[in-house]
Amino acid sequence: MGFALWIDEDLAWAQGTHEYRPMGVAVVGSSSVFVGRDFLPRRPAPSRYDNRFIGLFASLGEVNDFLAQRRSHQFKKNLKRTSSRALPYL
Repeated sequence: MGFALWIDEDLAWAQGTHEYRPMGVAVVGSSSVFVGRDFLPRRPAPSRYDNRFIGLFASLGEVNDFLAQRRSHQFKKNLKRTSSRALPYL
């Protein structure tokens, strides 16, 4: 089993691929996680040539770990941006 992942600002797509039984495609919010029941066989996947394509992953757990690390990195980035500003005194 393998998973292809695409991400834009608000959505994440995953396509479960397997040699003899494809899982289909799932779409979730980019701040969410994928579960097996999210995958629908008839939902179309974006192209692998689309610039939102992130890459291939060996398991759904790896996809979810990648999304969690991405969220954590964005949170830290936003925290640095807001914490560097001087807060007004009341």
